[in-house]
Amino acid sequence: MIKTTKNMGSIKTAVEKLQNKKVKVTQNLGRNKYVSYIGVITGVYPALFTVIPTIPYNGKTSFSYSEILCGNVKIKAE
Repeated sequence: MIKTTKNMGSIKTAVEKLQNKKVKVTQNLGRNKYVSYIGVITGVYPALFTVIPTIPYNGKTSFSYSEILCGNVKIKAE
């Protein structure tokens, strides 16, 4: 069994600290495909958070905290 060093509570507080700040989002799409962009975390909700990209893009994207826990999404402050 793999032991994780992070839990959902620490991930939620880390995302709340980055609200309304520029972040670099790296998303794993599977089969060695990655998408990276810079955006702003606009909404922090109990089950998910939303990111609006700074580049021209159709709308905003939303991610759950479990995607960060599993490693499918990585967020880094800019």
